[in-house]
Amino acid sequence: MGVPKFYRWISERYPCLSEVVKEHQIPEFDNLYLDMNGIIHQCSHPNDEDVHFRISEEKIFADIFHYLEVLFRIIKPRKVFFMAVDGVAPRAKMNQQRGRRFRSAKEAEDKIKKALDKGEVLPTEARFDSNCITPGTDFMARLQEQLKYFVHTKVSADRLWQNVNVYLSGHETPGEGEHKIMEFIRSENTQPGHDPNTRHCLYGLDADLIMLGLTSHEPNFSLLREEVRFGGKKNQKRITAPEETTFHLLHLSLMREYIDYEFSELRNHIGSHYDLERIIDDWILMGFLVGNDFIPHLPHLHISHDALPLLYKTYIRSLPTMGGYLNENGHLNLRNFEKYMEKLAEFDREHFSEIFVDLKWFESKVGNKYLNEAAGLAAEKEAASKAANKNKVCVGDDEEEEEDMFETEFRQYKRTYYMTKMGVDVVSDDFLAKQAKCYVEGIQWILHYYYHGVQSWSWYYPYHYAPFLSDIKNISGLKLTFDLEKPFMPFQQLLAVLPAASMELLPESYRHLMSSELSPIIEYYPLDFQTDLNGKQQEWEAVVLIPFIDERCLLAAMDPFNDKMTKEEKGRNRHTECAVYSYDSQKDFTYTSNLPQLFPDIVHCHVRKTDIPMDAWHVALDHVSRRFDRSALYFCGFPTLQHIKHKFFKKKSGVVVFQQSSRGENMMLDILPSQEGEPVCDHVAQQVLGKPVFVNWPHLEEARIIAVSDGNVKFCLDEPPGVQRVYDRPSTPPPTKVTCPSDKEQKDWVKDVQGLTEYFVKRKGIMVNDTSVVLYGQLLSGRKYIPKANGVVELEKQWSKQVLPFAYQTIVKVHARQKWIHGSESLGPVTKRVQDSSDVIKDGRVRVVFNVPHEPQLELLIQNQHKYCVKYSPGYILASRLGITSYLVSRFSGSIFIAGMHGIHLPNVGLNLKFNKKNEEVPGYTKRTEKEWLYSSAVEELLAEYLDRFSEVFNLVSRNSHDDVFYEDDVWPAEDQNGAEKVGEITSWLKGHPVSSIGRTSCDLQVLDSAIVERIEDAVERAKPLEQQQGVVPDPDSEYRLFDRVINTRESFSVPLGLRGTVIGIKGAEREAEVLYEVVFDEEFAGGLNIRCTSPRGYRLPPCALINLSHGARVDHSSHKLTAIVKPQPATAANFNSPRQLNHSPRSPFTSTQVRAEPRPTRTHFVSHRAISFLLLPFRSKGTLMLKEMLKIDGAGTGSPSSHEPQRVRVHYLYTVCVRIHAYDSLTLSPQGHTFVCQVKLSNGLMVHGPQCQSESDAKEKAAFFALQRLVGLPLLPSEAKGYIYNSSLHLNLLRVLCPPGALLLPPQGYGPAPLWGMPLPPPHHPLLQQNQPFFGPTGTFPGAARPQPFIPLQVCDVCRIPSHVGC
Repeated sequence: MGVPKFYRWISERYPCLSEVVKEHQIPEFDNLYLDMNGIIHQCSHPNDEDVHFRISEEKIFADIFHYLEVLFRIIKPRKVFFMAVDGVAPRAKMNQQRGRRFRSAKEAEDKIKKALDKGEVLPTEARFDSNCITPGTDFMARLQEQLKYFVHTKVSADRLWQNVNVYLSGHETPGEGEHKIMEFIRSENTQPGHDPNTRHCLYGLDADLIMLGLTSHEPNFSLLREEVRFGGKKNQKRITAPEETTFHLLHLSLMREYIDYEFSELRNHIGSHYDLERIIDDWILMGFLVGNDFIPHLPHLHISHDALPLLYKTYIRSLPTMGGYLNENGHLNLRNFEKYMEKLAEFDREHFSEIFVDLKWFESKVGNKYLNEAAGLAAEKEAASKAANKNKVCVGDDEEEEEDMFETEFRQYKRTYYMTKMGVDVVSDDFLAKQAKCYVEGIQWILHYYYHGVQSWSWYYPYHYAPFLSDIKNISGLKLTFDLEKPFMPFQQLLAVLPAASMELLPESYRHLMSSELSPIIEYYPLDFQTDLNGKQQEWEAVVLIPFIDERCLLAAMDPFNDKMTKEEKGRNRHTECAVYSYDSQKDFTYTSNLPQLFPDIVHCHVRKTDIPMDAWHVALDHVSRRFDRSALYFCGFPTLQHIKHKFFKKKSGVVVFQQSSRGENMMLDILPSQEGEPVCDHVAQQVLGKPVFVNWPHLEEARIIAVSDGNVKFCLDEPPGVQRVYDRPSTPPPTKVTCPSDKEQKDWVKDVQGLTEYFVKRKGIMVNDTSVVLYGQLLSGRKYIPKANGVVELEKQWSKQVLPFAYQTIVKVHARQKWIHGSESLGPVTKRVQDSSDVIKDGRVRVVFNVPHEPQLELLIQNQHKYCVKYSPGYILASRLGITSYLVSRFSGSIFIAGMHGIHLPNVGLNLKFNKKNEEVPGYTKRTEKEWLYSSAVEELLAEYLDRFSEVFNLVSRNSHDDVFYEDDVWPAEDQNGAEKVGEITSWLKGHPVSSIGRTSCDLQVLDSAIVERIEDAVERAKPLEQQQGVVPDPDSEYRLFDRVINTRESFSVPLGLRGTVIGIKGAEREAEVLYEVVFDEEFAGGLNIRCTSPRGYRLPPCALINLSHGARVDHSSHKLTAIVKPQPATAANFNSPRQLNHSPRSPFTSTQVRAEPRPTRTHFVSHRAISFLLLPFRSKGTLMLKEMLKIDGAGTGSPSSHEPQRVRVHYLYTVCVRIHAYDSLTLSPQGHTFVCQVKLSNGLMVHGPQCQSESDAKEKAAFFALQRLVGLPLLPSEAKGYIYNSSLHLNLLRVLCPPGALLLPPQGYGPAPLWGMPLPPPHHPLLQQNQPFFGPTGTFPGAARPQPFIPLQVCDVCRIPSHVGC
């Protein structure tokens, strides 16, 4: 059927049907079904208007796989994942497929011809022929093999896929994709152990999926599809990256409730006989009458002309008198259907009466009594016949004569329709009876198809047009039977549906049948054909007038050439069964890839395949879907209108569901006042403040309420900044403060109320009425794993920072625990799992290894970015350099249209570098400010070349500055000048220029220029060989800036998990969750985009997919404080003899502590050389201030320690240490004016430059610190990975300069005993500290130790996710 028409109408009539998919708030689904053909078309030819578009087959396959991954990740099915590709269709569908393919081939040919006429140069590669997406083609065969490879890959490697059964029904299995899915659902419904609460999600673009979903009578059924936008230009490029696509969920649970409201009037007429399930069946039948893929629409019944409301009103009037329903579980009740059609036939007369009024006016003007000559002859003949029978002339009054003339005209009007549309000479009663039978037969075939599957592969409706409603009569006695027969073979369907322009898709032995004049079926492949809008408005809705294929002639013509097929072609020309794939750990084999250069072999494949017979899912004609009373049962995530009391009515309210106001009636919902009376602000605050509630009814979203106000008083949570706690227990009342709003706040409150009221009415069709209390809340943004002090890892709710207003009467307070939110799991940058079985220790501890790559140093690039940025200048500067006016610069950088002789085509010869209405610019060429447009030197060069090549265009535009359109003859008036060729030359030159391939962006987007992006890529490449070991603590309050380093934390999406990158663009949005960041990643990956980068390594991601690494460095740098460190813990006596065990507490894998200013006053700081090395290692790239914080170094070297503050080491102590251990080779001080710069040459030859300082001592100290930072990043400690330190003899003097009083430095031979981190130590006057001699003792001892005990140093290592039940 006309897909956008029906989908748009149904969405505007029932405004709350669909909701935008939010990844953190998707209901749990058991089964996910994909109608694959929509994905294949989307990934192979996203923009048919662009005749220059080319795409490789490998790219198509990779994009399809990526699309599948994203859809799977969004829905996360728990039991079944079903992928269905269209196989050979029933004969009834082939007529529509044939017309569509002929039209697409003709449109493609016309577009190419227009482009060539304009002088455009097209690529030499062959364009992708979308007609190859037909069963049996070589492309579909290769796609099927790649889909099998994809399934084996995901089931073997992806843990999410290993928990489901994956069904793949390819093009070789007969049947349309969506109907193969419904066969599976019906079959499951018949199984004895079927769960009636199974939750289904079906992805597809066809509007009849709504009908199919409703035929199942499953209440928990949703449809997933991309956002549909109306009113856009045809050549507007569709978004192909699924992460950037807005998906909608259409809930059939709401559809059922809206249908109930639509026909609620019947409750008053039929009482207890009212059955919603039967009403839904009849609603499906009524939808077929406005047209579908198998039969044409009835004359003058158009969706855009309110055909569906007419059908519904007639049904409401007719049902009480029929004594039953129309559709009895897929069986047409002919007696009731005839009564319904009799009532509906009145529409034919009403429609013609409007035409008849116009005819009367026409008659008064032209003096002709009848519509046309044929009508006149028929009427006169009929009148003469009556006169002969009566043998007298009866003179009636004017009214009777006019009625007779109306009937005569009406009959002739219909007769003309049949004669012109169907090409018949005589419209007899037998002809009309045959038309009625064919149409009713078609309705019954469709009902069987939707409820029971294919009942006849060979039946089809043999006409391009349907009969009039008033001619569908005398049908109650018809006997409707069907012969099943067999489906076409793939090559038979190809020859039946493809035009001659796509003959290359056929085996060579059959191609001549479409092109040779001697072919017996050449008449079925016209090169030119007509289309008929037949009352429709859009060209894609037109009837394609090509002959129907005669099956017998087709098969007879093919038969002599069947044996000439190759072995490979015979392999494609067959039917095969569907297969189900599941994970089997016992299986382990190598799966060979057909495209090893793109997809590698699967070395360890753990997939079990089971074939399913093609008739395994057929159900009997008397099968009735199980129906259960679920009036009081609701499932989380599946919206219902029943949560809030309301009334409903239909009204033309102009609800804006898409991009403009709807013109038809909307089902409006009017919220009823609460029985408890008007809400009181303080009572409401007591109920909801600090608690989670559900907002945005009926598509409920969880929100934490932080304020309640009635405009006169405001109750707010009194929390410290950054705290987002839920106070849902009586023992923890929320901290509350009460304020009186200022005048401005009161005005803002009124605006909030007005905005909420308007939004609910204009978008949702909900009247909230008077709002006396407004709640302010933070929406749930996801969930995050939080390690607790007791070692348990909990999944905590995370709330948005953005605060939004909500009307109190629209919230739902639900106390039952919600389990349907998947949550955005923030687990940090996971890169590896537990390394091997030896790392899992017997008592439940696990060794984890964090391997974090070195971050590229971008500070210098940030400071010098002005050197690489594109320089922009006002238009008048460019104009002065080029010798033209600033008007010409502005005009030629935009659009300039030059019309031809007939003014039909208006080629654009402008540079198209700025777009005022769309607020878009071209990065690197133009930039928009608040006052004016700015231009780069590239624009100047482009204009100079343009001026040099086609100066005559500049001359004309300068002379006619007020014109919007210019003409070829005005630019090239001479007879020997061909204006069309000149325009073609200009457009070809523009198409060939690199600027034509550069994408445009919003003027509000912050971006980095391509030159800077290239230097970021270089910096990343230089940093790759270096590695560091450290822990990263993600901050949910991260502030994102250009140049920020980020890491991807989402699995199963385009960007690999853990891949790092740099922010090069920020796209703002009204809501926090809709912000997108342009990121250039450190490595290329499948599905990457070219966003001003040299290779496909860019992507656009939301903030929930990223961790901002640079933000942490900024926070640490500004606050001089660490958020957390990991302390090694002493080994206990129980594990004394287990030297490989970790020294963590038995209950918690980590002891995460805040760096505090006051240590225990009774304990003395005890510092080991190993501990210093350990503390230095995690912060090689953190900067001087962070290092000073870790080592407690006061950069100024001043201040006295107190009992509550640890002793600090002066900077020059550290400098002395580095010199004494021979890490520095030399130090040079260079005065520069009034400042000093110190250069340090390290022992490995590396020269380190310090910053400019005002004094010599500062220069030395800071240079020493810079050098020390660099030292920790070099292989100074070659055995550090094994847990040992640099084995160099240290002079006792180093102890005095490095360690403050009360601290002790231990060499590697003297690690301390178990209570290392807090035991009493020797006092500062200890003899060993006063003598100039080493105190090296036995390994594992320190002076005064009672007995040796092992110390097991912390081994910071790689990653595993530790379940909350595992104790470490």
